[in-house]
Amino acid sequence: MSWIRPVANGLRTDHPVPGLPFINDERLPLDNPDAIERTGRNQGEGLWGRTDSLRGGGWVAFTTEPKNRAYAWAVHQHPTYGRTVLLIRDQDMSDLHHDWMFGRNGFLYRHGGYWWDGAAWHRPGQVVDRAYEGYDARPVEDAVTVTAADLLARPGEPGNARIMKIADFTAPEEPLPHWHDHLALWAASRRPGSLPLDRCVIDLRAPELEPARLVDRTGLAQIAGLAPDDLPHPKYGRRNLPVPQTETAEGPRWSQPVARDWAEEHQRSHGPQTLLSGTTVFGSEQPLGLVADHNRLTKIICDSLEDADSPQRKGGLRRGRTTHEESAAQLAWWPAVALSDNTDGLIPVAALRTTLVEAVIAGLAEDVDRAGTGNKAGVSLGDIRTDVVKLLDWYILRQPGRTPVLFGEICLLARLRLGLEPRDVGDLLRRALHLDSELDGKTVDALLALALPPSAQRDQDR
Repeated sequence: MSWIRPVANGLRTDHPVPGLPFINDERLPLDNPDAIERTGRNQGEGLWGRTDSLRGGGWVAFTTEPKNRAYAWAVHQHPTYGRTVLLIRDQDMSDLHHDWMFGRNGFLYRHGGYWWDGAAWHRPGQVVDRAYEGYDARPVEDAVTVTAADLLARPGEPGNARIMKIADFTAPEEPLPHWHDHLALWAASRRPGSLPLDRCVIDLRAPELEPARLVDRTGLAQIAGLAPDDLPHPKYGRRNLPVPQTETAEGPRWSQPVARDWAEEHQRSHGPQTLLSGTTVFGSEQPLGLVADHNRLTKIICDSLEDADSPQRKGGLRRGRTTHEESAAQLAWWPAVALSDNTDGLIPVAALRTTLVEAVIAGLAEDVDRAGTGNKAGVSLGDIRTDVVKLLDWYILRQPGRTPVLFGEICLLARLRLGLEPRDVGDLLRRALHLDSELDGKTVDALLALALPPSAQRDQDR
């Protein structure tokens, strides 16, 4: 999921973000999402607005703030859990809209993307589950929800705080000091009929978020099994690292479960390429299929050169300074690359992938039809045809880094079109590769552990 850092709370929010100032939002028509949209939509260059109904009830609405166009208002109205009013940077509007509408990751975000859906807290979405076109939802152990009533059990001093105005607002660089006093002022400003303070969610507490348990870059690298220098660059590669749970003077800090999730997804992204790589005669690491194609073409060309240089073929190619094997290797390399190149190769690899997906789905559809409608739980999945498995092998060995996408799409379409559980489809792929793949069983198991979506894995493999 994207991690949007709000810059302020609206005064009429039910769920204030700790450390952020409160902004007077009286001009915002919070009971009329269409009016919120119209505040910015088509009102001038650089202004925008949007509203949508939520699938489970309620709505979301966004608008650029006309008096301070660097910022936008974001409102989430939940039928049970009340209203969230945030001030965000204007360029973050579409990302937060996507998260609230389609992210399946709750609506309250704390500590670098920990999210709450009204029932439970989950860790930031990092491990992709392509069978569900989203992230694997992973609950936080021993999570405690902190409400406004909990924090205000210790009285604050509203007189030491103030409500800011939007026109001259500039986002603070650091969390506000004495934020407890600002929370007390917010509570004193609540209107009759507002959500009770014991239902206003402020924060999350959990053992994994205790400062002493957080890890730095070195700890993150250790959990991922990488050298610290192999992590994305701390300045230029931050987008490829998990969002930190906190920033310290010494650098970012992550919870250990978040670090483990990132390491898992890193392995899923890079593991198949590493697992199915081999060394070429030039000493470079390439996909096993490309290495095999190159070696095969090298032998064919080398045999041809030897034949041409034989006494019976003296009129053929002349021997150069390099050996036949070296010449053949040079001549065979680019033809081998062209066999599996995804852009302009001899074989349309992308089209082959689509064909493979449809071939597997067609076989599954036959199994479902045979079982009859309404009996999805009792479907017995037959074996994938041997020729299809051979093509799967060919594709996997030449495009190992795309294997998670291939398996994810198969599981996704089997679920959406046929109502099959990803775990059953994962079992079928496992059985098919063990039966007919050129890869040994140990390699097949390692590949599937990396490339199958989480929902398609068996518990012992996760």
